[in-house]
Amino acid sequence: MPPPPKPENVRRVGADAVGRLRRTGAEQFAAILQRDPQTMARAVELGLVRREWLEHPGQGQFAGATPVEVLERFLEREVERRPSTIAALGLSTIQILSANLAARAADDASEGLVGTLTVVFTDLEGFTAYTEHQGDETAGRLINEHQRVVGPVVRGRGGRVVKHLGDGLLVTFPSAEAGVLAGLELVEAFDAPLRMRVGMHTGDVLVMRNQDVLGHVVNVAARVVESARGGEVLVTADVRRAVGPLPGVRFGRLRRRGFKGLDESVGVCPVHRS
Repeated sequence: MPPPPKPENVRRVGADAVGRLRRTGAEQFAAILQRDPQTMARAVELGLVRREWLEHPGQGQFAGATPVEVLERFLEREVERRPSTIAALGLSTIQILSANLAARAADDASEGLVGTLTVVFTDLEGFTAYTEHQGDETAGRLINEHQRVVGPVVRGRGGRVVKHLGDGLLVTFPSAEAGVLAGLELVEAFDAPLRMRVGMHTGDVLVMRNQDVLGHVVNVAARVVESARGGEVLVTADVRRAVGPLPGVRFGRLRRRGFKGLDESVGVCPVHRS
């Protein structure tokens, strides 16, 4: 009669079986979402599922946001699509968001926290001249369309719209890779009647209680976007190093440029689809 299997072998076999079952289930669920692109896009945008998890089912973290963040993203999405929504939602919704911000502030007794983020600025090339010729009302509609397009792309890559800056935005992403991919998607999604331009830098920033971001990295990113052309994603050397090889993406030649207000020149390069 053969000896009984060792306990560690039994546990290993069981763990392998559970792992295969989970991978199979993950692959089936991902396949269901992928057959319905609109539902998949909404799930990713709201943070219900991570885009990277869908690309590699069963690997890494499944969800992309906490329940409170999902609520915030949903409200942002609805307000972008229908600006009058916030009035219909009523005071209770505003109170929920205010309570969330207060809770975040309570968790941090200091003036802010230092975190590593990729900071992205966007704006529309030639917007001032466009407003002069087309009028404020037409320009306002263009800005609304700009925000409607940008929001889903940013949220879909795990980013956060920090603030609106006239015809542009200040956005942060948790990784340089997410920032680069989102930047490419943005310039591709918004090219008429004005082209978008994107500039970014990565590094340590000060995240304030109101979720605003401050610091040298933010200042550099703001200067980089001013140097970009319409339809171009321009990144610093730090972003390029942080990303590394990225399938489907090609970095152009690295050049050093001097920017107003910065003592040292900054290495920048354009990013393209390969």
